Order: sequence, then structure tokens, then C-alpha cells
Amino acid sequence: MNMHPELRRAYETEMTKAVGQYDAGDFRLAFSHLERAHILGQSFSIEHARSHWWMLKVGWKRRDIVEITGQIPRMLGALLFSRMWVPIGNPGGARVPPFQSMPIPEDLQRLLDKYGRGSMT
Repeated sequence: MNMHPELRRAYETEMTKAVGQYDAGDFRLAFSHLERAHILGQSFSIEHARSHWWMLKVGWKRRDIVEITGQIPRMLGALLFSRMWVPIGNPGGARVPPFQSMPIPEDLQRLLDKYGRGSMT
């Protein structure tokens, strides 16, 4: 399944913002954008794994052992299971249970309802 162009645009916007903040050294804000990208891309293997890869990079820069050790299995799971099942709305950070569905921010929910699999529970 391919990502709808509008959903891809929103995902790429969040990833671009995340990388920009990462490059600027604002890892907190970078991680916030990565969480949003994760929610948008979690039903698509490559996009899902990409958000986890960048979360791992943020964890590394922060010297955050919880994030580092938590992102590695999440990355592998993203590659293997994204198309079968994901916990909708989960922001992807290592401090959140990996199988817990969570509320989705309204702006992202509107996009997912219209263009993605995010409305499925």
C-alpha cells in the first residue's frame, strides 16, 4: 500500500521540521515533530522505521539510554509489522508502551481520516 500524496506531504513536513530542529540542536522540539511524523507514518513500514531511526539519533545525541535501547526493537518491529497492525496514535517514543493506542491530535486525525489508515482502531 502506498501513502496518499497528501499524507506523505504532511509526514515529510514533520520530518523536515524534525531534522531542522535536530540540526539546530533543539532535540526536544525535534522529538516532538518525530512523534507527529510517527503517528502519520506508522502504517507504512519505511516511513515508520524512518521516524524510529531519527528518534534513535535524538536519543544518542541526548545520551538517553532508555531512548537508545527502546528505539532499536521499535525500528525492527516497524519494518516487520507496520502493514499488519500498529497501535493507532502511539507517538513512538521509548517512554510510551509500544503496544498502547493513544488519542491522536485533531489535526493529524483529520488527515488520517481522509487519507490514511489512522481512523482504524
